[in-house]
Order: sequence, then structure tokens, then C-alpha cells
Amino acid sequence: MSETRVGISGWRYKPWRGKFYPSTLPQRLELAFASRHLNSIEINGSFYSLQSPDSYAQWYRATPSDFVFSVKGSRFITHMKRLKGLEQAQANFWASGVLRLEEKLGPILWQLPPNFQFDPDTLERFFDELPRSTADAARIARHHSDFMRGRCWLKLQKDRKLRHAIEIRHESFVTEAFVKLLRRQQVALVIADTAKKWPYMEDMTADFVYARLHGDKQLYVSGYDDKALNRWARRFRKWRTGSEPENAKRHAPRARVVSERDLYVYFDNDVKVHAPFNALDLARRLGIRPVSDSGTL
Repeated sequence: MSETRVGISGWRYKPWRGKFYPSTLPQRLELAFASRHLNSIEINGSFYSLQSPDSYAQWYRATPSDFVFSVKGSRFITHMKRLKGLEQAQANFWASGVLRLEEKLGPILWQLPPNFQFDPDTLERFFDELPRSTADAARIARHHSDFMRGRCWLKLQKDRKLRHAIEIRHESFVTEAFVKLLRRQQVALVIADTAKKWPYMEDMTADFVYARLHGDKQLYVSGYDDKALNRWARRFRKWRTGSEPENAKRHAPRARVVSERDLYVYFDNDVKVHAPFNALDLARRLGIRPVSDSGTL
């Protein structure tokens, strides 16, 4: 059976208190609350700075046993180093505690900056160097910088497969060559709804689908109404069952037919507190029942 995960990008937002989170809920319990309504959350603090093993351990303990996190890769790698000369940066990222999520570690999201143009050689090298298992990641992590001493986590309970997804924001990527590169490397192209601010592509390039819904009319602000959510649900059902919508916006020949794909969808329209409620509504449309419905919250 394919796995379906629908959630939010981040969970700690002040405007959500009293609207999504009960006004009396302590801030330290917000992750526990959100994770019993939604079955996945995208960790985005890892994009801005290296987190700590203790933080990852706390997040692991706060969430249900069948919960999954996706983790946003460091902007130091994507925006500052621009995918070049990454040995130390990659080592520090993987040593920072990501591996402490164990079986709750889902895909790694790599988001490129808007001024990053398609460079096939740089991307190929970057993908070649990415760990494809947690054991590979632990080996890379051993080469961390000296300043990381005392704040690393290199232990593994079990070696597990690692998946990667990439979100682009420059028109130069809208090419068949980019799609073919992703398929060769088995990296998922993020389906990113960005209110038409950045390129939109729906090419299937891996054995899973990764979508980020930032708002269909106003970036990070507008919510998705019933009509929009019904449309997205129809598309996700198609991709999840190994097919594609007839009007899929592809830029390369159709992907080979597969029996099913895992699905990861995250709402990032958080400004007006739409994200958690849109995620709940879409999850219901896709047949996901929150833990809280069973009375265990």
C-alpha cells in the first residue's frame, strides 16, 4: 500500500494560538497537538540553522509512533554554498541530529533560491553526493567540523532508505533535461503551488510525490476553498495510484507507469492560519483519519 502523508510546514506560529491551538495549550505541547491531528510535519527550522540532537529527540518523543517528519535541508548548502564544495556542510547537517528521528525520518527537501539557474553539472554532482541511506548519512556525518563536537548524533538503530526532493524557483529549470536528470537520480520534483510567482511543474520523477501548497492566489496568505481542495484531491489520487491527471503540466514525456506512489503534501499558507485547516480538509478527502478522532489525543 502506498503511504499518504498530509501536513504543515512548521508548527510554531503565534497567530495559530487560539485558532488552531487551544488558547490554554502550553507552547511546548503544540507539536504533540498538531501531530495528533495531522500525520506529518515538515521541519523548516533546519533550513535556517543547524538544529540540535536534543531537539530532534524531543520532536521524536512528542509525536505518535506512526508519525513522519520531512526535513528541510540547510540553506547554507542551497543558498550560500549554492551546491558546491559541500563536504563539510553536508557532514555538519547530517551530524546535527537529523538521524535521531530514526523511523520517523521522511524525505529531505532541498529548496533552491529564485536566482539559482539550471546547471546540470552542479546538480548531478550534488545528487551523486547525497546519502541514499541513513548509514550513508552517518558516514558523511563523521567528517563534521570541530565546532560540532559535543552536539552531534551519529548512532543508528537501523539502516533506512533516504529520499530527496527538490523545489526550484527559476524558469531555466522548465526543461526536459532537468526532468530526465531527476528521474535518473530518483529525486522527486516538488509540485509547488506558489500563486504563479515561480515555475509550476507536475512531472513525476521518483517513486514518491512531494507537494508544497503555498497559497493559490496570494503567496503564504490565501487559503484553499472546497473547489480547490477537491481539485487537488483528484490530482493526488491519480499520482498516488501510479497514474497522472490527463492535463498534468509536464515538460518531459510521461513517466513510466507504476502501481503506486507514496504521497507527501505540506501546506505553507500559514500567515492567516489557513495551513492546518486546509491540511485537515485535504487529509479527510484522501481518507486520512487523525489520531484525535480515535479519542487518543
